[in-house]
Amino acid sequence: MTDNAAQAKPAQDPAAPDPAAAPDPAAATPKAEDPKDELVTTRHVITIDGAELRYTVVAGRVVLRQEGHTDEVFDGAEAKAEVFVVAYTLDDADVRTRPVTFAFNGGPGSSSVWLHLGLLGPRRVLMGDVGQLLPPPYGLADNTETLLRHSDLVFIDPVSTGYSRAVKGEKSGDFHGYGGDVESVGEVIRLWTTRYGRWMSPKYLCGESYGTLRAAGLARYLQQRCALYLNGLILISAVLDGGTLEFSDGNDDPYVMYLPTYAAIAHYHGRHGDRPLREVLDEAEAYAERDYPWVLGRGARLTADERAAAVTRLAALTGLSADYVDRVNLRPEHVRFLTELLRDERRTVGRIDGRFAGWDADYGREHWTTDPSIDAIMGPYTAALNHYVRAELGYSSDLSYETLTDRVQPWSFKEFEGQHVNVADKLAEAMRVNPHMRVYVACGYHDAATPYFAAEHTVAHLAIPAELARNVEFGYFEAGHMMYLHEPSRLTQSEQLAAFVRGGEQPR
Repeated sequence: MTDNAAQAKPAQDPAAPDPAAAPDPAAATPKAEDPKDELVTTRHVITIDGAELRYTVVAGRVVLRQEGHTDEVFDGAEAKAEVFVVAYTLDDADVRTRPVTFAFNGGPGSSSVWLHLGLLGPRRVLMGDVGQLLPPPYGLADNTETLLRHSDLVFIDPVSTGYSRAVKGEKSGDFHGYGGDVESVGEVIRLWTTRYGRWMSPKYLCGESYGTLRAAGLARYLQQRCALYLNGLILISAVLDGGTLEFSDGNDDPYVMYLPTYAAIAHYHGRHGDRPLREVLDEAEAYAERDYPWVLGRGARLTADERAAAVTRLAALTGLSADYVDRVNLRPEHVRFLTELLRDERRTVGRIDGRFAGWDADYGREHWTTDPSIDAIMGPYTAALNHYVRAELGYSSDLSYETLTDRVQPWSFKEFEGQHVNVADKLAEAMRVNPHMRVYVACGYHDAATPYFAAEHTVAHLAIPAELARNVEFGYFEAGHMMYLHEPSRLTQSEQLAAFVRGGEQPR
């Protein structure tokens, strides 16, 4: 149980003026107040298998500053943003051997609440699962599988998510893009590592969804910018090559990459009878590896018999009607698939998690109105975070906690102009430079946002030698994008993450 008789006191600024001192006449003209770190420290205990785990939490906003020069004259470090961070450290641990894991979610536009209160942190959301969702106001419980047992944890909300904001007078858009995002999150990691004396600790990054793209970019950026080398990357629901997911004219790759996921979701919703999931996936993967790319590549050169055979096979694998597969020219786009699959039942299917089904106002639509899986999780996680930071961590703010926001749009990918967004080369380079860095990739079979087959494809094409390929391991779950919504998957994944982080500990 969390100890709420905690010390919830804002960190004191040693440079603050003595209120009893005489006023300074030279300070008659007020200046704009320079932003300062706004941090609260609390102490807690959780009991796991009869043993107490005592830990300290520092929560609040950290000011990011940028060094400036005018005509080669140093202007100092100017405040640019205030980033919300929640850091958990085990009490009385040896920081030389104690790992630290920096975690963030994706979007772009997502806060870190999902990994924080869903999988990694010492407290977790109680919301139920498909078919057994709990009503508001939901709940919180101790997470006895928390990764804090094996690693300190630092959760980072990128600028404009959570409570993180650009400072007054600065442009939020400077952080709303691949480059600005990597630089700002990288600076948070450098600052925390330096201020808390963790340069000699084993260090990991854990990203989910777009956070995996961020993590891969950060692995190389941190090497180049400040020579900070990582022990490992945890990539949950990975996307490293946007070309495998972007449905666009002339790009057939996404149709191939999504096919096994379509088959898995169709299986979950009863379109494959009582066949085992693994049997269905083996069939879909085999077709996606060989025949399907050939069929799509042939285009109008397919004979009538070849096309008819492809229509029949795709319909059987996806659970869609042969007529529909034929009408979309053998290429079901993912949201169209999720809208079509259960149309005869007047239900729609979730993109983030294809196990969820929902309702719409019009069942003649090509695209559903909302993602039923997002609808299911937004309320519980947002309520839990807003309660938790105030009631248990002693941090309060009148700002809206931006759980998942579109305020970061348009997101800039100027670094990839004229090409697909692809950071696989950065991951490969980071691995070649630091051959000790290991990578864990977690995949949900029912994830229609970042399909597992695409992650396998990208990793198989990393420009690394065979001996480094052994540094990459995969975990698979019968769940969706946030596989920890599914209780058996959460328990299994927690075990895998514990083993992964323990494997990177350094000897005394």
